Amino acid sequence: MNLADMLTYADIGQLSRIADHYHCECNGNSKHELIQSILQTIGRKEFIESHVEGMSLEDLRFLNGLIFDGRRQFSLEELIACAQQSRYTEDARERETPRDVIARFRQRGWLFPGMTHNTKYLFEVPEDLKRRFREALERRFKSGVVTRSEDPAMYREEPDLLSEDLILFLRYVEKQEIPLNSEGVMYRRNQQQILESFHISEPLVGKGWRFGYGRRFKDYPSRFALLYDYACHAKWIREDGDRLRLTPAGEAFLAEETREPMIQFITFWLRLYKGPIPNLLSLVYWIERCSREWVTASSLYDRMSSLIKPFYYDSPESIFEERILRMMLHLGMVRIGDDGRGERYVQTTPFGKSAVHRLHKG
Repeated sequence: MNLADMLTYADIGQLSRIADHYHCECNGNSKHELIQSILQTIGRKEFIESHVEGMSLEDLRFLNGLIFDGRRQFSLEELIACAQQSRYTEDARERETPRDVIARFRQRGWLFPGMTHNTKYLFEVPEDLKRRFREALERRFKSGVVTRSEDPAMYREEPDLLSEDLILFLRYVEKQEIPLNSEGVMYRRNQQQILESFHISEPLVGKGWRFGYGRRFKDYPSRFALLYDYACHAKWIREDGDRLRLTPAGEAFLAEETREPMIQFITFWLRLYKGPIPNLLSLVYWIERCSREWVTASSLYDRMSSLIKPFYYDSPESIFEERILRMMLHLGMVRIGDDGRGERYVQTTPFGKSAVHRLHKG
């Protein structure tokens, strides 16, 4: 539902509060005049632009969360949780409560309660405002990104290699007796043999805290952990006591001699990583929009950093580099280049563009 429709259903009290907020000059007793005045004010071309530019980081994160959540309607509890997630620092939490934030968005005419008996306790953002906010945010994020007109001297891309390495891993499990330790983890010798057979190699996991990005993330390197968790989720492998075994479903998958579509890995990755990175889907969207040309990785991070919340041992920068950008490389969504002088570049691949389009269309 668009803003004009929501204003039509709103009571005169809410319309008056919105009109007062924008200092609209109209007859406050006329619902028609209130609606027309609000629409004229919010409909101005520069309205959204000026509000986005003047927004605090906390409000920007909250708005970004509402736009990309995927749900059209939110309960009050869901809005409160979203507002809490947007306030990382103690100072921001002390400045105002989540309920204050929600009340302010309602007063601006950016959030409305549902119109029917079943939705009157739910809230939604008008669809046309969502679109306009998204366009303004895109201009804001793109404005500081440094582009490059030609290909860098070297660049790396990994199209379909995750699908190929999944087959190699399942073949290894099929042919080898793989013992597991008391925690259900493969011994390092087997891990090393698997990683050496892959198209993309990774160092084994060393000492230190690793958690939050999947069931076996703490035990295996990031890319392999994603593959392993994916195979477990598909029920192609099974940790059977002290052995790792291929299941009948895994045998059937290998017999088909097909390759798993890369989009399947992407949706699994998003689901796996959304705990520590709740707004991962929006970050993937903004990276795609900002890197259609070659852009410097440093300037891309500068634009994205305000949306990335630290996660225990992971700083916003390490989340961007290791959990998002590197995984997008492994998933075939971006290519990463180097100009030979220490400057790194990022560009979305054609597959990355189509994948992001499918994710947000769906």
